[in-house]
Amino acid sequence: MTAPAPALAGRLREIVGVDGVLTDPADCAPFLVDHLGRCRGRAVAVVQPRSLAHVSQLLGLCDSERVGVVPHGGNTSYCGGAIPDDSGRQLVLSLKHLNRIRSVDVTNYSLTAEAGCILSQVQQAADAAGCFFPLSLGSQGSCQIGGNLSTNAGGVNVLRYGMMRDLVLGLEVVLPGGRVLEGLSSLRKDNTGYDIKSLFLGAEGTLGVITAATVKLFPQIRARATALVALPEVRAAVTLLGQLRAASGDRISSFELISRPALELATRHIPGVSDPFTAAHPWYLLCELSSARAAEPLDEVLEEALGAALTRATVLDAALVRSERERAALWKLRESIPEAQRHEGASLKHDISLPVAVLADFVTRAASWIGANVPDGRLVAYGHVGDGNLHFNISQSAGSDRERFLGRADSVRCAVHELVHEFGGSFSAEHGIGRLKVGELERYASPVELALMRAVKRAFDPHGIMNPGKVLREQ
Repeated sequence: MTAPAPALAGRLREIVGVDGVLTDPADCAPFLVDHLGRCRGRAVAVVQPRSLAHVSQLLGLCDSERVGVVPHGGNTSYCGGAIPDDSGRQLVLSLKHLNRIRSVDVTNYSLTAEAGCILSQVQQAADAAGCFFPLSLGSQGSCQIGGNLSTNAGGVNVLRYGMMRDLVLGLEVVLPGGRVLEGLSSLRKDNTGYDIKSLFLGAEGTLGVITAATVKLFPQIRARATALVALPEVRAAVTLLGQLRAASGDRISSFELISRPALELATRHIPGVSDPFTAAHPWYLLCELSSARAAEPLDEVLEEALGAALTRATVLDAALVRSERERAALWKLRESIPEAQRHEGASLKHDISLPVAVLADFVTRAASWIGANVPDGRLVAYGHVGDGNLHFNISQSAGSDRERFLGRADSVRCAVHELVHEFGGSFSAEHGIGRLKVGELERYASPVELALMRAVKRAFDPHGIMNPGKVLREQ
């Protein structure tokens, strides 16, 4: 039986102190709605621990009292993964005060950070040590490492460095009941039984609370070459990817596809964003080569490769960066697209991935379906085409009825995801499941996969207190 809210709040304050427990509605409000405003909930309290011991004691208390625990990071989730339900009986666990860089080991190229560290803070700590941490997201000024780990975040450098799972060496995790998995190893090789840490990466806080991680660092980037390329079609992007990988010795770090409507939204709504071309083109590609060697002639490599692609008509035009200011402007264009969509109006979002070889055929089929079935919307596609991940969104057309447009969400999602499945892709590439895609996971995961997931959940969290209703439906 769960303790009454006032009694529970008192016991929480005994653990973390008076200032560490928020119960006033105004104080709790920012933790109870996602940044897109699609998911809202209520909580018995918002608790802000300041140490590993605090988290351990809190999970021990919540497990004994059968209180649901919702880990909360930077609140940049697109799937409601950090928002409690509306029962008012769940606890929001904010890790914002667990924000220390515990160590940087330059010799081992590793860094240990607590879960509440902002991603940009980790990037800066690596840079100060003469190293490079490659995870890079549009939300890196506000998202937290704990959330990046729990959602297995991707970003713009996946093609070269992999997703968050590929960047982790060790984890410190508090389990339901308060036990601590002390796994902050910096070893590159450790074949001692099951890789337990991997289960927490992408689990969205449903198995335990990640409190710290040891991550891989790389040599600092000392040379870059960047260009925005105009393309006639998506197939040209796939062709160029192969040509550029061969020409650069696989120095590609980013390869970002941008549709014409996406570019138009960014230039219309975001100050300082402009189109570097005089003519409009159907598709664009922001590509970047990078190297740890300052003398590497990447500009020459990129210019020569794009020149050859222009001759073959794979590329229609290209704008090569000549300064850091120009580079920043192009990346601002790419990273501002989600914000520009919000300024434009409602949108139906799909975070999908496909085998790179079938991207062009998928876009052709899906765009045709949208044109025929969503007359009050237009396709705004962009994303990390180098690893097959597209943000396949549909924006509300100017002057159309917002509620009618949003009323199409279920049917559009079903059609898009069915087509993704037909092409051998995934309905969730880097944003996770949260509470919004639980039904989709049940629909597309095999019975064997679901049974194994539920067995793991029961083994780690027998009382079901960890982020209830996220990833898997409550049993």
